[in-house]
Amino acid sequence: MTPATPATPHKEHGEHKEHKEAASGALQEPRLDVDPLVDDPRTRIVVCCGSGGVGKTTTAAALGVRAAERGRKVVVLTIDPARRLAQSMGLSELDNTPRKVPGVDESAGGELHAMMLDMKRTFDEIVEAHADQDRARAILGNPFYQSLSAGFAGTQEYMAMEKLGQLRAQDTWDLIVVDTPPSRSALDFLDAPKRLGSFLDGRFIKLLMAPAKVGGKAGMKFVNLGMAGLSMFTGALNKLLGAGLLSDVQTFVAAMDTMFGGFRTRADATYRLLQAPGTAFLVVAAPERDALREAAYFVERLAADDMPLAGLVLNRMHGSEASRLSAERALAAAENLEEGGIVDLGHGNGEGHSVPSAAPEGDSPRPGARQTDDAVDDEETHADEGTHASAVSAHAHASAQQLAAGLLRLHAERMRLLARERRTRDRFAALHPEVPVVEVGALPGDVHDLAGLRAIGDRLARQSRSEDRPDRPDHPATA
Repeated sequence: MTPATPATPHKEHGEHKEHKEAASGALQEPRLDVDPLVDDPRTRIVVCCGSGGVGKTTTAAALGVRAAERGRKVVVLTIDPARRLAQSMGLSELDNTPRKVPGVDESAGGELHAMMLDMKRTFDEIVEAHADQDRARAILGNPFYQSLSAGFAGTQEYMAMEKLGQLRAQDTWDLIVVDTPPSRSALDFLDAPKRLGSFLDGRFIKLLMAPAKVGGKAGMKFVNLGMAGLSMFTGALNKLLGAGLLSDVQTFVAAMDTMFGGFRTRADATYRLLQAPGTAFLVVAAPERDALREAAYFVERLAADDMPLAGLVLNRMHGSEASRLSAERALAAAENLEEGGIVDLGHGNGEGHSVPSAAPEGDSPRPGARQTDDAVDDEETHADEGTHASAVSAHAHASAQQLAAGLLRLHAERMRLLARERRTRDRFAALHPEVPVVEVGALPGDVHDLAGLRAIGDRLARQSRSEDRPDRPDHPATA
């Protein structure tokens, strides 16, 4: 596949549809090819997005490692507070400064750095960069600013975009991989920066800026008149949050007066950066109904905003080496073993063993036929041993049947899971047949080191280069 700038799904739809229908006679989802994506020098930003808990952080880290070992100079920016990225990359911690990741193969000329967004520190850096020393000190010490920078709704997403803009402007790395915030809705990532920018540059803030612009007692009189309609609202806020709230807000606004226009400007600039041809969005999802519904919404939103979608990464797909054995047949075989298997155990404990006949009354044993006491004891011992061996064999046979039945039931559950995952995947593909998809098989355990990240990267690339899938019979099972 020739490296090319990722295109929006609606632009690729016709090409993929014609290719797939010609190849197989039926519409199938196109395959996502990740290696040309990360190899293309025109790809400068890859954004991994999706709902929480679907593997965005692992996917972002795996792409970063793969791109670096293929010759790109990469920085991975994560906003994940769980710090899994640092652990998997062998770093004790990550902070607001990119750190070089040790152990990455740099023989191709690439290298990998990683960092974790410090929301408050990024906000502080913006203040320090756009205000003189005295004003910056006043802003950083303002109680309202401290609350705003630490947890105001949308601040994390806005600061992620600020940091992305800073990294892109530095031009130190030729590829930036972004792990988006773990928000309840993936759409927050696109909406929150605009919401915060609008708030900081909105009418309410401009109204609070009036005293500083007018100045002195006249200014306060103007504000008192202008805010008469808000008196009940501000009174309630004062009761709830403290009498100094408006004073803190007005002090903050006065100090930030020269900076407010920059927030919306930078938000708009970053938004345009996300729409640029050098950016590629990867929607990450798990084969679950809610995750893929969120992914579908995000695909539609990206198309509506004319943002370049590279494709869908479908994580944690399950497979089986015995997929030809259906769940129904496996359950039927298990029931047969559990209900009728005892019939096949063979002879009972008493069969096949000779028991000495009692001599008819009045008859005398033939000469030489009398058995000694020792001989009788030996025969009884052998009979007991035979009985014990038969019981052990029967028990072992029954245990083997129970084990086989249990394994068949486990296989039936696995096949039902596979069928459910395929149905969920196929529903997404029917809604968005133009979106390239790569399926990543589930791993036996958590990813906690570079080797695990390389394994994920190999799965991302292997699926795009071959026709094997986790649900094919010849595909290794990855539970």
